[in-house]
Amino acid sequence: MLDFGNESSRSILIRVTDPDAIDDALLRALGDELIRLSRRRMTNYPDARLDNSAFKILWLLVETGPMTLKEIGEQLQLEQSTINRQVNSAIDRGLAERALTPGQTARTVRATAAGEDDYRHDAGLRAAAMREALGELGPDHAATVIAGLGSLNDAFDRAQARIER
Repeated sequence: MLDFGNESSRSILIRVTDPDAIDDALLRALGDELIRLSRRRMTNYPDARLDNSAFKILWLLVETGPMTLKEIGEQLQLEQSTINRQVNSAIDRGLAERALTPGQTARTVRATAAGEDDYRHDAGLRAAAMREALGELGPDHAATVIAGLGSLNDAFDRAQARIER
């Protein structure tokens, strides 16, 4: 893993604006950090009411609204069989329900009141951990990190679009 010491992320970005300057060590360092970051999504919080799969499904349903199974699968980038199993589990637990939406042929899935309550409870636990981590960075550094992640995601989207053409 690369150690950038006390260098600001801005100086790192300036150094690697030339694609030829992106060496394998830098790619490995990015991969390491992305894996560490993705593990945060799988953290089990004390007093959580939901497992991670139910939380992700309810996050979509509460924050976005009712969705079809296909839409949930696309958003979470999971196989349809996995989504079917996870959504059926959430329905069996009373966290979600199927509904007919006027104008749509496919049935949608929406959060129940109990599912929304459990989601909001667990989202609060996760938000507290994020708030503490961002507070440790301070507001200016936190804003820079968030902006950098947004820029990285935008760059990944553009690169993926070019590859898919």
